[in-house]
Amino acid sequence: MRLAKKTLASLCAGLAIGGLLSGPAQARTVKVVMTAKEVNIPIDNKGTMYPAWTFNGTIPGPVVRVRQGDTVDFTLINPASNKNSHAMDFHAAQVDVLKEFAPIKPGTREHWKFVAKVPGVFMYHCGAMPMIEHIARGMYGVIIVDPKGGYSRKFPKPDREYVLVQGQLFQHPDDYQAMLLNKNWTNSLVNGKVFHYDPVHDPNARQALVAKPGERVRIYFVNANVNLPVALHPIAGIWDRVYINGNPRNVLYGMQTYGVAATEGDILDIVSPKDRPTNNAIVDHQLNAALRGAITVLMNTPDADPKAGRGTNLVLK
Repeated sequence: MRLAKKTLASLCAGLAIGGLLSGPAQARTVKVVMTAKEVNIPIDNKGTMYPAWTFNGTIPGPVVRVRQGDTVDFTLINPASNKNSHAMDFHAAQVDVLKEFAPIKPGTREHWKFVAKVPGVFMYHCGAMPMIEHIARGMYGVIIVDPKGGYSRKFPKPDREYVLVQGQLFQHPDDYQAMLLNKNWTNSLVNGKVFHYDPVHDPNARQALVAKPGERVRIYFVNANVNLPVALHPIAGIWDRVYINGNPRNVLYGMQTYGVAATEGDILDIVSPKDRPTNNAIVDHQLNAALRGAITVLMNTPDADPKAGRGTNLVLK
């Protein structure tokens, strides 16, 4: 979704968002501050509003990027204006579920630390009950833990990087009993919107992923569905490499479709033909999800925006 500069700045405040270095680096302490916000936000390209629960006011929440061995110094703020308790569950953290992941009431805050010991792509989400409602209403995001060894022959440096997060949208956001039964699931969200990057199926869509022909495009994908797996497939392409859980040690080659479990995060590389412009559609090949919004277009053209998918531009707004 398009965000004002002020909102975009708030996404990056206090977060380590940047590229992976090519060699070993000294461990750091990275301060991350998030605010639970219960706000109405647009969930499609025409601006339909939805009563969401969020981290920092967006679906997904801000991307947190650290390096293996870094310490994440985390603070969660739950403003007094909220009506509900909220919590943080980092899937990259190895802590105490009854302490660090405990919910906090409106008007309070929680502070704790953890060391990101395992490289990969991990989901984070609210752990307050009913958890299914907090996640379904938008309280989820991505933490990338880059490997401490940097890039290698087995884990080559990409030309572009994009974060894609898929989630389910329910017609009645306060009916968590229906969510448990997967009832009234109406659409699939990609980075918070239906057909977010698909101008083919949605005339209101104004964006697509871009790259130049022959470039290695790295997708950091998280399945934030509360109930459903994802069959991730690049139409008119093949996944050159799939890194299970985003860990460079867990690599598969030449995959047509990769199944992503609920809450799983993976890295998927695609390399387009370098001799001509082409297009791909990254879809959930469970077509009841694809045709409800889980289609992302990747355009490979010589005039691709040189800034897209580079630096901090991992999530197109």
